[in-house]
Amino acid sequence: MVKPLYGRVLLKLSGEALMGDQEFGISPDMLKYVSEEIRSVVELGVQIAVVVGGGNIFRGVKATSYDMDRASADHMGMLATVINSIALQDSLEYIGIQTRLQTAIKMHEIAEPYILRRAVRHLEKGRVVIFGAGTGNPYFTTDTAAVLRGQEIHAEILIKATKVKGVFDGDPVAYPEARFISKISYMEVLERQLGVMDMTAISLAMDNQLPLVVFSLKDKGNIRKVICGENLGTYIST
Repeated sequence: MVKPLYGRVLLKLSGEALMGDQEFGISPDMLKYVSEEIRSVVELGVQIAVVVGGGNIFRGVKATSYDMDRASADHMGMLATVINSIALQDSLEYIGIQTRLQTAIKMHEIAEPYILRRAVRHLEKGRVVIFGAGTGNPYFTTDTAAVLRGQEIHAEILIKATKVKGVFDGDPVAYPEARFISKISYMEVLERQLGVMDMTAISLAMDNQLPLVVFSLKDKGNIRKVICGENLGTYIST
């Protein structure tokens, strides 16, 4: 059996990844697919934590375009991430993977509050830990939350599963001629303002030297392949 290259990882999933082919909401088939992908990593003995976005339900930034207060919109977005997190937790537990959900906003009836030491202990016991509600603060994206949580739990790498194969020098949807980039530095991402993650997240990862891999979720086994060190997607580091 192939040995994993990393012992503890932070997986960032966009809310859109859970939509599948739908225009919004959560696709049951996609939820099952993602859960099976995570199980394949857990079976390797890898400790894995997950941060899920909420863009499939509500986007705070877009809501500000019709005069909603940014803080109110972002709080709604945080609640959307919790909905996704509960769905993922239920799906993982249905296939026998012990999972704990911790939220940055306290909601005791449905999740544990975020407590770093407790989260690490769950990981050490082989449980998947899902971090919901972002950082708990408006004006910060779930990408930034993922980097922050990755640093706090001492993840060896942050892997971001997306709809495209990695980082391009332009939007591959709008510009089919955009070039794929297999390896790039944090600083170059910042200087060229490539839209792989928001600039705050990239800066935080750079300051703490947390390596990032951006790859496609579409191909079965990709999460496992990345964790086992296969040359897949785009590697971002110093």
